[in-house]
Amino acid sequence: MTEFRFFHPIEVRYGDVDAQGHVNNVVYFTYMEQARAKYLQHLGLWNGRDFLDIGIILAEERCRFISAIRYGQPLRVGVRTGRLGKKSFEMIYSLQDADSGLELAVGTTIQVAYDYRAEASIPLLPAWRKVLASFEGLEDSAPVSGV
Repeated sequence: MTEFRFFHPIEVRYGDVDAQGHVNNVVYFTYMEQARAKYLQHLGLWNGRDFLDIGIILAEERCRFISAIRYGQPLRVGVRTGRLGKKSFEMIYSLQDADSGLELAVGTTIQVAYDYRAEASIPLLPAWRKVLASFEGLEDSAPVSGV
């Protein structure tokens, strides 16, 4: 399993549960979104208020469901940056039972550096690259081609 240096606790709300008695599939993405926002705030890359200045846009997300999550179950979401590209970066998630550490789902997202005012993708800012690479112990070099 991938090592995570950041975890965000999640409270499973009554409204997260569907008629089958477990957390609805789409809610897993909400949990990852919440953890992603807290990760960016933790690293000082986003203040949590200026949405036009966040500097990234979600391009892709995936989730592999391993075990059902139930109402009242204590959760934590591990978040890490897995790959830095020229204009994008990958984030990896592990949704876990907070008490046992049992992995309940895994996910990935691709974020593209984005200027909301110009409505265009941009190269990943050097400051972001430096912070992400330093925190995760990644090589701080952009590929010659690709996103």
